[in-house]
Amino acid sequence: MVKSVPVVQLSNVSKRFVIRKEKSLKERIVNAGRSAKFREDFWALRDISLEIESGSTIGLIGSNGSGKSTLLKAIGGIIEPTSGSVLRRGRLAALLELGAGFHPDLTGRENVYLNASILGLSRKQTDFYFDDIVEFSGIANFIDTQVKFYSSGMYVRLAFSVAIHVDPDLLLVDEVLAVGDEAFQRKCLDKIRSFQAEGRTIILVTHSLGQVNELCDRAVLLKAGSVVFDGEPQKATATFRDILEDRRLEEVAAHADEPINQGRILDVTMTVVGREQGAAVEPGDDIEVAMTFEHDTGMPNWMAALQIDSVSGQVVYGSTTKRAGIKLSPLREAQTVTFVLKNSNFGSGKYFISASLMDTSGVHMHDLVQVLSFNVPYYSLAVGTVHAETEIVVG
Repeated sequence: MVKSVPVVQLSNVSKRFVIRKEKSLKERIVNAGRSAKFREDFWALRDISLEIESGSTIGLIGSNGSGKSTLLKAIGGIIEPTSGSVLRRGRLAALLELGAGFHPDLTGRENVYLNASILGLSRKQTDFYFDDIVEFSGIANFIDTQVKFYSSGMYVRLAFSVAIHVDPDLLLVDEVLAVGDEAFQRKCLDKIRSFQAEGRTIILVTHSLGQVNELCDRAVLLKAGSVVFDGEPQKATATFRDILEDRRLEEVAAHADEPINQGRILDVTMTVVGREQGAAVEPGDDIEVAMTFEHDTGMPNWMAALQIDSVSGQVVYGSTTKRAGIKLSPLREAQTVTFVLKNSNFGSGKYFISASLMDTSGVHMHDLVQVLSFNVPYYSLAVGTVHAETEIVVG
């Protein structure tokens, strides 16, 4: 068996951008002699070393400004690193920015030939692939229209169609696929899967962590231009969600407002019965969520509410004391209500707990949105927000 060879090798790659603080050319000229005071170095990438094997699919993930797109451009040769080296082998096709490589005053047909030539195809080869390119893009009726009149979705359709027909060994895809409609996105993902089956190498930048888990066999998590995790996609996305949650809690704490209507939630705690504090929630576990409330002047008719959301914001569980048929005594001094979720069966992933103090008509008096979170371990046999043991019978 032939050992897989690296298609991309990055050695200690760093990229620096200079942020100038002058607001005009005049200010820049005036401050030319003391420019150091009016400029700031921004390191988009810091000392990154990676090897990407042929036939692999790599997901680059991280928050905005973490360096994902800069790293992809460095891999694609669009920008030169400030230090370090990038080595590539094979034919490369890149979808890095909406309409990159297109001239707005040329028609779609003319841009197909222009873009294909930039990506390394001869005119004869482009003639051979042209009908397939147009058919895949689905914009045959507009192929002789200037692309400056195209919608963003039409741009993406045509650009992606050209990129996949240049027979690339390495395909770089930035977030541009999010612009197309759902049907076209599915079509693109099917094409990416066929590329995987053919042994091509794909590097994907996306904010869709579900796509990373589904498509990639490796994920690289970036933070402030550095690699903080490189390995299994499920572990990478879980680590990234923890980073996002920590940042969200910091922002909530920094901008916390006093609760209105003199009623408030004092505390919310979560316990997994029989497990240590902070442990992952396994399918079948009992979960206890305790909420403590108080009201300054007294609230005769009130209810407590619990909601659990997935990372995509979908409500996967919700209940109130009113739904359970429980009438609470008037609220004034601190009172605790505990929701017990018996035999929980959440699917793999991260979930967020929100608590609410409401009157019995449903008006929210105070909310703690996504105040807590918990993780459910990866289950290799299925995906989704519901866990069920998988058994498949054939015949």
